[in-house]
This record gives sequence, structure tokens and C-alpha cells, in this order.
Amino acid sequence: MSGTVGSAYSRRAAEYTDLFGSVSAAHPSDRQLVTTWAGGIDGSVIDAGCGPGHWTQFLADLGLSARGVDLVPEFIERARAEYPGIPFEVGDLEELGCEPGAAGGILSWYSLIHHEPGSIRGPLAEFHRALRPGGTLLVGFFEGPVVERFDHAVIPAQRWPVAGLSAELVAAGFEVIESHVRKTVGERPQAAIIARRADAA
Repeated sequence: MSGTVGSAYSRRAAEYTDLFGSVSAAHPSDRQLVTTWAGGIDGSVIDAGCGPGHWTQFLADLGLSARGVDLVPEFIERARAEYPGIPFEVGDLEELGCEPGAAGGILSWYSLIHHEPGSIRGPLAEFHRALRPGGTLLVGFFEGPVVERFDHAVIPAQRWPVAGLSAELVAAGFEVIESHVRKTVGERPQAAIIARRADAA
């Protein structure tokens, strides 16, 4: 699946970056949520599925040691050019390229939206492996009453109910701390979950 998704985004990388490759394009409540979550991180942070790197830079601007990982070489090339002080790597969400327990936080901002219930367990297991005990994960996603596929602009994606994705996180060894849902007229419902690696000392 990762090859199909990566190829689809590679073909539209420039268009995607122009539309969404800036934190200023994000909803103010999203910026506030990421800022608040980042304030509680102890250690380095991985932006998993970083796209063109704007959220990685945002985390670095908040004083965190941040690095970005993404499937799409075009995104990583753009991120390295725009934010030369930050490490960016081409990589898969199931292989983040770090030692076990190396990260204090992982941001997965809409990077899991192309995973179905079966395949989402791979990246969640890798997030658990990469986080230190007590480390936290922030996941942004499209919300819906049931898990269902929809026609995303780049390649079909999945909506998740908060309860459904929370159950997957718990099964992967996380404790759900809080969740947020935003419904705006004319937009798809958005949601976010903050979870902590459950085997904290």
C-alpha cells in the first residue's frame, strides 16, 4: 500500500505543497492543539508523514529537537531546501529509522488516513516501539460515524470514529489521554487524539 500512496502523492507533490504546505493554512485550533501537546514532550519528536516539512519546522520553532520522515521523495527534497537546519528522511511509517524508545513524541498529522483497520496496526506498532515509556502520540484524521472509505483528492482515504481509532491505539499499547472533534460547515469533520505509551514507568 505504501508504494501506491507514495506514488500518488509524488505525482501531485507540487500542487499539494502549494495548497497545504504551510502551517498558516491550518485551522487556528489545530495550531493551538499541536502547540499545547508539544509543550508536554520530554525529548525529541518525530513528524511521521511530514509532507513538505512545515509542521516539523513548527515543532522546531517551539524549541523541540524535531525530524521529519515521509514516503514521498519530492516532499523530502522540498523540506530539506526550505528548512535546511532540520533532518528529513525518506522512510515508511512502519520503519521510522530510530532506536527503540528514542522519541519523546510523535506527530502523525493526517498521515494515517490511507490505512484501513488491518493495515493501521503496522504504523501504530512502530510508533509504540519508537516512543520512550510515557512518550505521547498526536494523531490527526478525518472523523466519521463508522470506518469508511471516501474519495480523497489524492488517493482514497478512510474516515474513523474517535472510538474506533482509540480502540486501535489501545490495542497497540497506548492509553488515550484526550480527543477533539471539529465540525465546520462545508468541510469534512476533523478529529485528533492524544495518546501515551501505556507502559510508562
